[in-house]
Amino acid sequence: MSDFFIDGTSETPTIKFNFTDGHLLIKGRSIPENSISFFDPFLEVLDNYADNPLPYTEVDFKLEYFNTSSSKCILDILKLLQKIHLGDGNVNINWYYDEDDEEILEIGQDFSHIINVPFNIQVIAN
Repeated sequence: MSDFFIDGTSETPTIKFNFTDGHLLIKGRSIPENSISFFDPFLEVLDNYADNPLPYTEVDFKLEYFNTSSSKCILDILKLLQKIHLGDGNVNINWYYDEDDEEILEIGQDFSHIINVPFNIQVIAN
């Protein structure tokens, strides 16, 4: 399986998934016109990865802002990561937030209670 990469824009996040070392990065803003069509190709790749994951997958969410429809897609990503974690692989999620951004912190806390995966919430100091 080759690595997956989407270069971020002012409206869409960067998504980098390195299949060699099992590292996933989702970074930036996510306010696309159609979140489902943006995230679907990645969700398909992640679902295929879930069938034969590496023993360990590290995930870094470094999101500055995302809209409601992106939130649903992020939850879909988290559910696939949970499937991996409860199956054949170990997953660790790092949720980063700016120290002044309580909204991203609270959303991360909410997500951490929804899924059954190690979930580290980490502040990025200014």
